[in-house]
Amino acid sequence: MPELPEVETVANGVHERVHGQRIRSVWTSGKPQTFKTPEPDLVEALTGATIARVRRIGKTIALDLTRRGKHTAQFLVHLGMTGRLLVSAAEVPLPPHTHAVLALADGRELRFVDARRFGRLSLATDYQGPGREPTTISPEDFAVLFKGRKLAIKAALLNQSLLHGIGNIYADESLFRASIRPTRQAGKLTRAELLALHSALQSVLRHAIQLGGSSVSDYVDADGVRGFFQLEHKVYSRAGQPCLSCATTLKKLTVGGRTTVYCPHCQR
Repeated sequence: MPELPEVETVANGVHERVHGQRIRSVWTSGKPQTFKTPEPDLVEALTGATIARVRRIGKTIALDLTRRGKHTAQFLVHLGMTGRLLVSAAEVPLPPHTHAVLALADGRELRFVDARRFGRLSLATDYQGPGREPTTISPEDFAVLFKGRKLAIKAALLNQSLLHGIGNIYADESLFRASIRPTRQAGKLTRAELLALHSALQSVLRHAIQLGGSSVSDYVDADGVRGFFQLEHKVYSRAGQPCLSCATTLKKLTVGGRTTVYCPHCQR
C-alpha cells in the first residue's frame, strides 16, 4: 500500500497538473467497492466544480473543490493497494480497471485506476486525517505521543490514530536509522531515543519524497513513473541479507501483525 512519500508524490504531481481546472463532466464505473459516497452524489458534487488544490492528508489525497471561489467540498482519494491517480490526454485509451474519469475543461482527464479495488473515493467537507502529521510534528509533541504506551514502537509508528501516513517501509527504515529495535516498548524509550527517532523519521520521509517514493509493487506517480527510494532501503525487504552498516545478517519477525526486518547488532 502506498505510504506517505508515495501519496505525497502523487498529490504534488496531480496538483501541478490540474489545480485551477474546472471539472466538465464525471464518469464512474459503478463498482460499489470503490465508492464510499454514492456515485450520483459524487458526480453532482464534482461536475462544474474547480479543483483549487490537491494535497496529501495522511495516506489520503484530498482535492479541494470550489464554486465561484468558495469552498464546497473535498474529493478524497485513497489509493488502497493498487490505486493510481493519473492525468492523461483524453485521446489516450482508458487503462483496464479505470473506475472514475474527471473530464477537465482543458480537454485532459484525471483518471482513477485500481485493479484490486481496495482504493476508495468519497466526499468530505473538512477532512483532517486520523492522527498527527509526521512531517511537521515537533520533537516534543512526537515524544509525548508514545509516553506510557505499552505496545512495541514499530506497532506504535503504524498506529494511524497517533501518526497518520507511516507504513511498514518507513517505520522499518526510520527505526534502523535511529538504532532502535522495533520490538522495544514505546513507553520505555528514553527521551534521547525518541528525539533520534523523530529526526530519523523526518529525514527518511523527506528523502523518500525527493526520490518519488518507493516502487516495490504497483506504485507510480501522476505520470505513471516509478519512484526510486527502494534503492535506498537499508532493511525493508532485506531479511537474510547482510546489514549495510555492520554486515550482520538481518533478521525478520512479526510486530503488530506486520513483517519487520531489523539488524540485531545495530538496533538495540
